[in-house]
Amino acid sequence: MKKRNLGKSGLEVSAIGLGCMGISFAYGHPMEKPAAIALIRAAFEHGVTFFDTAEAYGPFTNEELVGEALAPIRDQVVIATKFGFSGGDSKAGMDSRPERIRQVAHASLKRLKTDRIDLFYQHRVDPNVPMEEVAGAVRELIREGKVRHFGLSEAGVQSICRAHAVQPVAALQSEYSLWWREPEKEILPVCEELGIGFVPFSPLGKGFLTGKIDASTTFEKDDFRNIVPRFSTESREANQALVERIGALAAQKQATQAQIALAWLLAQKPWIAPIPGTTKVHRMQENCAAADVELTESELLRIRDALAQIEIVGDRYPAHLAARAGK
Repeated sequence: MKKRNLGKSGLEVSAIGLGCMGISFAYGHPMEKPAAIALIRAAFEHGVTFFDTAEAYGPFTNEELVGEALAPIRDQVVIATKFGFSGGDSKAGMDSRPERIRQVAHASLKRLKTDRIDLFYQHRVDPNVPMEEVAGAVRELIREGKVRHFGLSEAGVQSICRAHAVQPVAALQSEYSLWWREPEKEILPVCEELGIGFVPFSPLGKGFLTGKIDASTTFEKDDFRNIVPRFSTESREANQALVERIGALAAQKQATQAQIALAWLLAQKPWIAPIPGTTKVHRMQENCAAADVELTESELLRIRDALAQIEIVGDRYPAHLAARAGK
């Protein structure tokens, strides 16, 4: 697996990481513990050194799984986790008070079975706590050796700049893919200017860009996609055109649609490291192989032309969740 540096932070990660959220949370029934641990360890065997979790995934159970799975190889991997929700509950309000950040760090260290968090993200910006206080709290944890690097998730330009002025931000994690390109307008330019790495989550459009989901697909009752406007039956039917265009290129490249979608992200900037998630070992292997798929300039132009011609239908979040992003 090729490696990448997240901006100017000095933090080196595998070009393709593993987003661990779906193992425990948001996409239907959680994986059984033995299978989850086997998946995470198999990812490492395929070159993945970048693992993403959060206290809110479960809550708490995902960190415990990740910690147990990676304990034997702890010094060979980068573990990212997050703070920011009240009580670790993503359905609750924000809580990034400095004392709460410290509490989360200590609890996460125990669950992850480690003595340091490699990358500690604020999960969402807290409108009630000045960003300077948030960055200051993480700076203290870094000085104490409990955290190595500071990150933000779904933050807007102003928040990024305010935080970075207090404690350098190593990475920004936000949604970015062939069907959500909003970061290109303001976020990627400011990351480049400040030397901040970028970690796209949902790089496969929550599974849609793999070509395995269509208008007739049904999800488990507790699957997050049931409330996402972009996954309504009508939206999926309308958005199928993009998947078909990706599929045509994939067939010519002897690659899969997922690999083309990930390779496209890797081609955008050398400091981008996507974190696709999966519960299936063969899909993880497929995603890892995307690091070796190189798109030519003509192929990238072909994708660019397709994106210009196709209008993506449906919002990426329901309104109450959209209000949390981009602050």
